[in-house]
Amino acid sequence: MGMGKILLLIGGVLLVAGLIFHYSDKLGWFGRLPGDIVVEKENFRLYIPITTSILLSILLTLILYLINRFRH
Repeated sequence: MGMGKILLLIGGVLLVAGLIFHYSDKLGWFGRLPGDIVVEKENFRLYIPITTSILLSILLTLILYLINRFRH
């Protein structure tokens, strides 16, 4: 794979990540799924998005599988 394609891929991933972070307030369910752990104390907040991470992993795996399947 050429350097140009790698840079385009990295740029696309950064663009999607930026859009998700920018519009995350409109995605009220994103990061607040059952199974996500939130511990809040006085001056401390711990957030472990277990379910959200699993869901994103499944979606990305499916997308990459479909891209790879249709590319060949």
